[in-house]
Amino acid sequence: MIIGRVYGSVVSTHKLESLVGYKFMLVQCIEHNQLVDKFLVAVDGVGAGMGEDVIITTGSSARMALGKPDAPVDATIVGILDEKQC
Repeated sequence: MIIGRVYGSVVSTHKLESLVGYKFMLVQCIEHNQLVDKFLVAVDGVGAGMGEDVIITTGSSARMALGKPDAPVDATIVGILDEKQC
């Protein structure tokens, strides 16, 4: 899993039918409790907002988290962090 901060949203005028209704979010990754210069686009599965720290799953788990095993999804936001303890 990956921890990141929602940086913004990605607007798509055309999507595959299996992705209609889902938001795409631009997430900046957090490593060693620091924002790093690494970004990814993740499907929002939990209603995350700008500036929130989130948990992201990737690979086949990303598709399973959405309940869409055939969707072309590589990253899904599966949680919003309330606090981090290191």
